[in-house]
Amino acid sequence: MRTTVFTTPLITPLLRIIAIVILKLTGWKAMGEEIENPRFVLIAAPHTSNWDFALMLLIVLKLRLQLYWMGKDSLFPFGFGWLMRWLGGISIDRAKSHNVVNETVRQYREHESLVILIPPEGTRRKVTTWKSGFYHIANNANVPIMMGYIDATTKEAGLADFFQPTGNLKQDMSEIRAFYSKKKGLRAENS
Repeated sequence: MRTTVFTTPLITPLLRIIAIVILKLTGWKAMGEEIENPRFVLIAAPHTSNWDFALMLLIVLKLRLQLYWMGKDSLFPFGFGWLMRWLGGISIDRAKSHNVVNETVRQYREHESLVILIPPEGTRRKVTTWKSGFYHIANNANVPIMMGYIDATTKEAGLADFFQPTGNLKQDMSEIRAFYSKKKGLRAENS
């Protein structure tokens, strides 16, 4: 896998210190612990603001997690796409079917350690139905789902717990959504 903000020699340790200082100054708490040899699909919700990305970047740096994240292709404009890829981004053209689930499952089979963050809401607006790609990737790759979260009411963000998919999409999604039901995003009206 390519070098990212989470794996760049000299720069990553410096950014980690900066992340810890910013979190301390802003009163946000990073929840969770460093995970050895991580191999899971990470979801993060609620996704209500562009600031969610910056906050989760700080949390991930503090927790020493190395990950990649999926985002719509418009986040990778000409001239800045390199920066988004260095930040761990994987561009997804949502207008076309590119067999993203199968390709991502293949990546999990080929790498002993891999974390891909997927925002299940698919947008920053309030939604009633989540996209299920993250679930199918985890289920088909036989890896757990780590439930990452932001909760603006408690100023906590981080990693909560693993969820092992059973193959029963409807029941599992109901259980996952129940965990997030009390979490409020940075823009509460979109939670």
